Amino acid sequence: MKGLLKIVSCSVFVLLIGCKKETEMPKVIYENPSKTAAQPKADTTKIEVADLPVQMQGTNVLLFPVGDLNVSERNSKGAYDASSNVNKQSFKISNYSENEITGYLRNIKFQQIGTDSITALTDKPVLIQSVTYLKTIADKTKQQVLVYMLADMDTNKDNVLDTNDIQSLYLSDISGTRFTKMSADFQEVVDWNVIDSKSRLYFRTIEDANKNGAFDKNDVIHYHFIDLASKDWKVSDYQLN
Repeated sequence: MKGLLKIVSCSVFVLLIGCKKETEMPKVIYENPSKTAAQPKADTTKIEVADLPVQMQGTNVLLFPVGDLNVSERNSKGAYDASSNVNKQSFKISNYSENEITGYLRNIKFQQIGTDSITALTDKPVLIQSVTYLKTIADKTKQQVLVYMLADMDTNKDNVLDTNDIQSLYLSDISGTRFTKMSADFQEVVDWNVIDSKSRLYFRTIEDANKNGAFDKNDVIHYHFIDLASKDWKVSDYQLN
């Protein structure tokens, strides 16, 4: 009987440990305000590399996606094996489809065609997951706008800037200038969409209204739009009830 109790106790213990490990990390941790400004620690196992340039259709700017290459992917001689398909793939840090770059990028660098100068999008830590060129808006308004989805703050305070942090929406010109945050701090961007007929970008954000560190049904959805025909890119709110 004692042996059976031990087995049951161990099973319950393992079950509890398993459940604990599967608990989802909160997007936001509210604690000592002094920790908010702390920057994520540099990962010495990775080195910065850039992909080959991308030119969005109808523009005169080259975009160089910049990301991290894991040093552990080198071979034992400290060099990359050109014959290895795995190592070949490890050089690729972004994907490009029509008018969109995706990946886990640390920066974007820009070069005007016909010049030698290359400039960086930002000098602050960010993790860019997508960059989208609004070609239809450019055709209509002559404004060449890029839309970014990225993390810019270590909101869960784990000293790493990654997909577990709040995702924000930014805009810039095609050259990377006027790089501007459009969503509010500590509000997660749910989705966004462009309505060409109105030259507007609509987006929704969710606010952790009950401050429990997670985004759920008890929180508040906010609705916004940006007039892309206007040069000031003012964010306006709208209500549906």
